[in-house]
Amino acid sequence: MIKESNFLNYLVNQGKLSEANLKLANEEASKNNHNVEDVLIEKKYLSEQELYQLKADFLNLELRFFSETDTIPFDILNLVPQEAAVQYKFIPFNRTDVYLQAGMVHPEDFKSQEALHFIATRLGLKVEALLITPQSFNNALKQYQTLTGEVSTALEKITSELKDEEVVDFQESEKQRDVSLVLEEAPITKVVGVVLKHAVEGGASDIHIEPFQDRIRVRFRVDGVLSTSLFLPKDVLLHIVSRIKILSGLQIDETRKPQDGRFRTKINSREIDFRVSVFPTSKGEKVAIRVLDPLVGISTFPELGLQGRNAKKVLDGLQKPFGLIINTGPTGSGKSTTLYAMMLKLNQEGINIVSLEDPVEYLLEGVNQSQVRPELGYDFASGLRSILRQDPDIIMLGEVRDRETAGLVVHAALTGHIVLSTLHTNNAIGAIPRLIDMGVEPFLIPSSLTMVLAQRLVKRLCNYCKVPVKPIGEPKDLIEEAIAVFSAEELKEFSIDAHQIFESKGCKKCAGKGTKGRVAIYEILMMTPQLEEIILTEPSASKIEAEAKRQGMISMRHDGIIKALQGQVSLEEVIRAVEE
Repeated sequence: MIKESNFLNYLVNQGKLSEANLKLANEEASKNNHNVEDVLIEKKYLSEQELYQLKADFLNLELRFFSETDTIPFDILNLVPQEAAVQYKFIPFNRTDVYLQAGMVHPEDFKSQEALHFIATRLGLKVEALLITPQSFNNALKQYQTLTGEVSTALEKITSELKDEEVVDFQESEKQRDVSLVLEEAPITKVVGVVLKHAVEGGASDIHIEPFQDRIRVRFRVDGVLSTSLFLPKDVLLHIVSRIKILSGLQIDETRKPQDGRFRTKINSREIDFRVSVFPTSKGEKVAIRVLDPLVGISTFPELGLQGRNAKKVLDGLQKPFGLIINTGPTGSGKSTTLYAMMLKLNQEGINIVSLEDPVEYLLEGVNQSQVRPELGYDFASGLRSILRQDPDIIMLGEVRDRETAGLVVHAALTGHIVLSTLHTNNAIGAIPRLIDMGVEPFLIPSSLTMVLAQRLVKRLCNYCKVPVKPIGEPKDLIEEAIAVFSAEELKEFSIDAHQIFESKGCKKCAGKGTKGRVAIYEILMMTPQLEEIILTEPSASKIEAEAKRQGMISMRHDGIIKALQGQVSLEEVIRAVEE
C-alpha cells in the first residue's frame, strides 16, 4: 500500500491543498495525536467526499459509500469482531469463495492491513480492499448494534458464564429496572433486554419466543404481521423463560400450566409495559409478550382514522349524558385502542372514569383502571356491580362476554352512566341481534344504546415510496360507488382526487414492504327513532341494514376507499380487510 505522506504530497501537487495548510494540519495532528486527514476535513480544507474521492483515485481503489439505511448480512459482519473493526477502522461488506471484501478508512495504514490480512488468512481468504469515508464507516459500524448482532455477542459469553449465573437470585426490584442497566449484567439478562429494546424500537406489538426441537425462534409482530427476527440455541430456553418469569412475578418452578403476568421497564428513557403469557408446549414453554407502548397505543381520533362524518358522530355520542357505546370487530382490530381514545377525550377533572379490563393495557392518568381476576371470582359481572358503587360518571368495560354482563351494561347505561364496551361481531349491524341473543330485552335497547362502531385495521402505505396510479375497471367502479355516498362538502374536506389511487413497491424506509403502520376503517350505526321501531317490531339484519343506509351510515368499505383516495392505504388492502 501507499504511505499516507505520499498521498498528502499528491494533494499539494494537484493544487488541492496548500503547503501552508498541510503544515498546519500536520502540526495539529501531531499535537493532538489525530489523523492528518481528519484534521484536513475538520478544518474544512477539503470536504470528506472530495478528499476520499481523491484518495480513491490516488490508491486506485473503489470508493464505497454506506448510508444509515444500508445493511450488511450478519453472517458477513460476524467475520470481523466489533472491537477489531473499531480499532482498525475497517468493516466487512461481502465474502466470496476467494476474497473477503472489506471497506477501510485508512488502507495505507500498515497495522490495519496486517489485522485485516490476519482475519482473512484465518478464514482461508484473500483481502479485497475498498475505500470508505469516516461517515460511511460510522454508519456501517451501527450494524453491530442490530438485534441479531447484540444477541449473538451476548450468546458468545453464555457458555462460559451461565454456570456462574443464578437466575433465581434476581430481586423483585428488577421489574422497574432500566434496560440500559440490564444490558450491563449477565448474558441471559442482556439477551432478554436486547430483544425487548429492539421490539420497542421496531414498533412491534407482540414478541413470540417459540421452542422448536433444536432451536428457539423469536418473532416480532409488526403492523399485524409476524416475522422471524432471530434464532437462538435451544439450551438457553430455560434461562430466558426464567428471566422473563422473574421480571413478571411468575413462578419459576411451574412449567406444567400457563401463567400470565406483566412488568414495566424503561427503554430509551420511556416507561414501557409488557404483558406476558407463558404457555407449556411439547418442546418447552412458549412465551408471548404484548408490547404496551403508550406512544403507539394511545392515539387521537385523527391518528386512529376517525375523520369527517364518522368523527362528528362519535363526538356527538360522547357528549350525551348517558348511554351505551359499543365497539365491534374481530380480535386484533383495534377496538380497545379506540376505547382508550374515547376515554382520553372524556378524561376531565370533574369526571369520574372507572374501567374494568382484562388486562389493563395502557395506564391513563386520572382514570381508575382495574383488572379482572376470574380465578379469584372477580370477573366482569362482579366487577361491574362494584363499579356502580364507586359513583362513576363513565364506565369502560373491556368486553361484553355473557348474558349477565350484557344485562348489567344496559342497566348501567339506563341509570345515567356513559358506558363504553366491546362486542365480537363482524359489523355494526350485527351488534343489536347479538345483544338480543345474549338475553337483553329488545325494549331496553333503544333507551340504552347510543351507537355501535365497527372497525378493521388496514396497513398504511409508506409515505416515501407510494406513487399515484390511475384506477381502471373494477377499482374505478368501486370508487364511483363510494363517492356517491358523500356530499360535495365532505369530498372537498377530504381533499381527494377521484381519478387517482396509490400503491407502493417498497423502499429502504419501509424495509421493502411498501407499508408502515396501520390505520382503522370504521362504520357507525346511530340510534334513531326509525331504528327503535325496527328493534321493537322486527330486529332482523336486513331491516337494520336498510335503516343504516337511510341514516347515511358510511360502511367500512366506503371509509376505506376514501382513505385509499387520500393515499393513506391501498385499495387492494381495503378490499382484503372488509372481505375477511
